[in-house]
Amino acid sequence: MKIEETPLKGCYLITPDIYQDERGLFFEHYHQKKLNTILPKDQFVQDNVSVSKKGVLRGIHFQKGDFAQTKLVSVLKGMVQDVVVDLRIDSNTFGQYHSVFLDDVKRHLLFIPRGFAHGFLALSNEVIFSYKCDNFYNKESEIGIVYNDADLNIKWQLPNDNLIVSRKDLGLPCLKELKI
Repeated sequence: MKIEETPLKGCYLITPDIYQDERGLFFEHYHQKKLNTILPKDQFVQDNVSVSKKGVLRGIHFQKGDFAQTKLVSVLKGMVQDVVVDLRIDSNTFGQYHSVFLDDVKRHLLFIPRGFAHGFLALSNEVIFSYKCDNFYNKESEIGIVYNDADLNIKWQLPNDNLIVSRKDLGLPCLKELKI
């Protein structure tokens, strides 16, 4: 496993070793000992899977307070543009985003620490997306940033007319309107 820090401190792109032959392939999707330098002290407690069609944009979400989550995300099928936003007020990269492509070929994982908002855009006809979380979901603690926040100026990989965004996500505030 190769672990590389992204430009946003504490957020890591993980590249697994993939073993492939005529039967198919094998790789370690999660290995606690190999990831122990970046894993939170608490173990992951919840796994989530979402299925999306091309153009679906999910996010940009996070949970605040006692329900903040560290996430380990990956794509089981398809391809996404994954985006994280640093919301740690004391961070040198507060308010900056990082974008990476995750797919079912390279099988990268993205480690997202607490204090980050997260979203993704489905770029293939079907996406199966996996999230490991170190804290349980709490609806009252969920908040987010609108995907088209002018200050963030995220360069999404599909035209705005091709995006499928939920009403809830369309109603999210801009970063400067958040009280973190």
